[in-house]
Amino acid sequence: MTAESTADSPVDAPMGACPIIVCVKWVASRIDVDQLDGTIHERPHEQRFSDADLAAVETALDLVDAGARDDERPVVTVICAGPSDADDSLRDLLSVGADNAIRVDTGDDRNPAAQPGSAEVAKRLAETIDTLVGAGSMIVVCGDASMDRGSGSVPAFLAHHLDASQALGLVDVTAEPNGGLTGVRRLDGARREVLSITAPAVISVEGSVAKLRRGSLAATLRSRDAVIEVVPGGFPHALVATVTEPYRPRTRVVAPPSDAVALGRIVELTGARSDRTPPRTVTAEPEEAAQLILDQLREWGYEWGTDSQI
Repeated sequence: MTAESTADSPVDAPMGACPIIVCVKWVASRIDVDQLDGTIHERPHEQRFSDADLAAVETALDLVDAGARDDERPVVTVICAGPSDADDSLRDLLSVGADNAIRVDTGDDRNPAAQPGSAEVAKRLAETIDTLVGAGSMIVVCGDASMDRGSGSVPAFLAHHLDASQALGLVDVTAEPNGGLTGVRRLDGARREVLSITAPAVISVEGSVAKLRRGSLAATLRSRDAVIEVVPGGFPHALVATVTEPYRPRTRVVAPPSDAVALGRIVELTGARSDRTPPRTVTAEPEEAAQLILDQLREWGYEWGTDSQI
């Protein structure tokens, strides 16, 4: 079952030779999490573009192949939000058919918590697209979600900033003879929604839509010397919360039980016959209550430096 609808845009325009912009994000495919304090560390050699981003690039190239004429071939520009490590992979995208590559610099800080949010990234991408295209029509193709946060909100933010129509989460995109696009979106209950899309528009595709083609050897060698245009990110400095102490006191080292009988060792380990501090209810001011907690922890044997915080 399918439903037909139209993705209305402020200016209905055929795609024709309007530029095609592909927005991709350079992210870590795997991360390491510190088991003690929970901090996240990216693996520098396991960063790449997501399958959805690569499908977006292939979708853009397919649209060019389907509707291009010698005198009106759309220009495909890849814009990446990422660090300098992404430059080589951007050159790979140039080798498969993209015309230009622009990188919006996000800095080389590998702490994921220090990276800008989706709203800031989308705003900076929109400013870059605005500078590149101006007030003309364009088709912006994105992956439906990144591998790190996966919110899928950047395409929607882009459509807002560019004042363009949006068709998100598409599972199929085809070029029409009249210069427009037809997109298919998955709905609940095994249904499909068919969208008629005209420029300017922002679309996002799932990773299963297309598999990125491979560039020829000659194109790959030529792309090695390609210049990647770098645009300063200008993102606001992120406030990163750092953990200076473990979230809970470290495990105490105790002597092994000395009783030769199993029952005696169990009693000694559980402390069933040892003196205990009886539970009590205390009504106190916050400062006094905190001090009582610290005193009780010290009585139980927990220790920490005078400059530490709990």
